[in-house]
Amino acid sequence: MESLGEKLKTAREARDLDYEQASRDTNIAIRYLEALEAEHFDSFPGEPYITGFLRTYGAYLGIDAQELISLYRALKIQEQPVPMEQLFKRPSRVPKIVPVMAIILAVLGGIGGGVYYFITRPEKPEVQPPPGRTAAEYTMTGDTLERRLYPGDSILVPVENTRYKLELGSLRDTVTIRTPGGFERIELGQSVTVDLNSSGADDIRITAADFVKNKAEMGALIRIELNVPVALGTEPDAEPFTGTAANTPASTVIFSSPNAYPFTLESNFQGYCLFRWEILFERDRRDRKEQYFQRAEYLAIQAQNGIRIWASNAQAAKVQIIGGGRTVPIELGGPGEVVVAEVRWLRDEDNRYRLMLVRLDT
Repeated sequence: MESLGEKLKTAREARDLDYEQASRDTNIAIRYLEALEAEHFDSFPGEPYITGFLRTYGAYLGIDAQELISLYRALKIQEQPVPMEQLFKRPSRVPKIVPVMAIILAVLGGIGGGVYYFITRPEKPEVQPPPGRTAAEYTMTGDTLERRLYPGDSILVPVENTRYKLELGSLRDTVTIRTPGGFERIELGQSVTVDLNSSGADDIRITAADFVKNKAEMGALIRIELNVPVALGTEPDAEPFTGTAANTPASTVIFSSPNAYPFTLESNFQGYCLFRWEILFERDRRDRKEQYFQRAEYLAIQAQNGIRIWASNAQAAKVQIIGGGRTVPIELGGPGEVVVAEVRWLRDEDNRYRLMLVRLDT
């Protein structure tokens, strides 16, 4: 079985990527990429950096992020040293019956304590705010809300004329958010998406932007963003999509699904090309990037909702879209042609989602 470092290195080399290219695409410093593949975790400032970089690098290489995190946790357990006193411990002279009786008594005591707890516990435990502070309730009025919350504070999020309540439950090694569907535990700097109305599509993204572990009295800076793709034909700067199943000259259906999901745009360049791209509908990733590419160079862009691209010499960019276990090649244009297009999720009148290639006017 491959180790964590071997799995990362094998995936990178299989894509014919060097550290410089991977660093440019992921915005992770080369020294950290090398440390991940060498399993030199002491090189990182802290564990949140390790898990965050593993998620980003794994997604970039097409590896399941949870599998990488599990391998990392297993390595940390193996690295725990055995106490010296355990190595030199002498056999106990106490009869074996004594430990057995102690275990039986402990089990009986645990059962009795558990029964007492379930009998006497309150029917609906409440999250208590810090002493001297009353829990606050806020209402989200725009597409984004960022606020420092304390245990017990809540936010009402309107989705399709219904308000859904989110509550900060606890603040320890992670932030725990109570949602209508259960609890979400979020690490520092990490994000989760939540389907509030059980429609099958994620409605919001919750990010733990800042907090100090085990310091509930300092609160946590939480950012909430609406994450619902808009309906077909309602976005600005887009060619209108008319029709249901068939494609129009300006639009091409890439995927069709009951719900939207993240996708990756990959491009292998066959010649010289100036390529610009911009992530759409993600508040924390709105910067436009531009790069000159030459033959045999490679680019991978990950997005939740959409990507706007601009390409000179469009035929030089051999593009494919990866998502939901499928890979679909798309044609941008001909030799020397300048193309502006978007790849994005749109929702039709039947509440189905389509990942579209939409040509824009240049």
